[in-house]
Amino acid sequence: MPKIKVIPIGSVAGVKLYTNGVLVVGMSEIEGQDNKKYIPYQNSGIKEGDMIVSINNRNIQNTEDLVLEVNKSEGNDIKVQYIHDNKTQECSITPVRTGIKEYKIGLWVRDSAAGIGTVTFYSKQNNSFAALGHGIQDIDTDRIINIASGEFVTTKILGIKKGEKGEPGRIEGTLEGQKNIGEISQNTKFGIYGKVKDISSLNIDNSKEMEVALRSEIKEGKAYILSSIENGKIEKFEIEIEKIFKDNNYNNKSMKIKITDNRLISKTGGIIQGMSGSPIIQNDKFIGAVTHVLVNEPLEGYGVFGDIMVKQLYNSNS
Repeated sequence: MPKIKVIPIGSVAGVKLYTNGVLVVGMSEIEGQDNKKYIPYQNSGIKEGDMIVSINNRNIQNTEDLVLEVNKSEGNDIKVQYIHDNKTQECSITPVRTGIKEYKIGLWVRDSAAGIGTVTFYSKQNNSFAALGHGIQDIDTDRIINIASGEFVTTKILGIKKGEKGEPGRIEGTLEGQKNIGEISQNTKFGIYGKVKDISSLNIDNSKEMEVALRSEIKEGKAYILSSIENGKIEKFEIEIEKIFKDNNYNNKSMKIKITDNRLISKTGGIIQGMSGSPIIQNDKFIGAVTHVLVNEPLEGYGVFGDIMVKQLYNSNS
């Protein structure tokens, strides 16, 4: 890999994702006006995790579009186009009348998601950012959300819930009334990526630019992370790299890490939700980002290699 440079960040930010179509997150029987139970989707082939993209050849962009088209059917068959395992399929569903001018098909859907994470780094070469180190999954289906668009916004930290064995902690914050940082173009299993619109919102220090380490340069032993657990304050916290999985290119558990900084332990109890994406630095080089916590041992978790995140970033801009 050529000697690529990035600026590690470590600030907490908010994520808003909007799906390409509507995501099916649940199914249920429908009670019709005649008080009988119906399962309209029963033979449709649609499963939880599928994405409905059109009804009667009209694009579905959000839940309101879906409700409108189903009600317009007035109980007649509708042609549904959906994506299952990355393949577009079609089926026919007969909506059930449940009230005056109200029809349903028994599918629970979602068109957006939101959360909090940490900005990992900024690339001056293409004015882009990387964050989280892992993808945002739907809470009901546990699948990476296939997005049409997304926003990255500043976040006001409201408090910290400390982690304990068996119960991960979290950074609690609000996205209300915050500034737009940039647009998200990719939600992948190795993080989220996009273009920066308001560079001032990241408080970037150009003097902090550093090389992305090769895997052969990463060593077991001391390192540190950059993380923000107080509003507007990014701090260094010591960690230990316990194990390196140099041949791992298939998931975001590249390194096993342990929090050793007593200040961070006293405030958070270890790795907590919202710290995902905190950049890991060793020997003045960016080596990766925090991705996971071990639920039964909150001081320990995993990080993803920096070279994987850089590759994802350049793919998102190609």
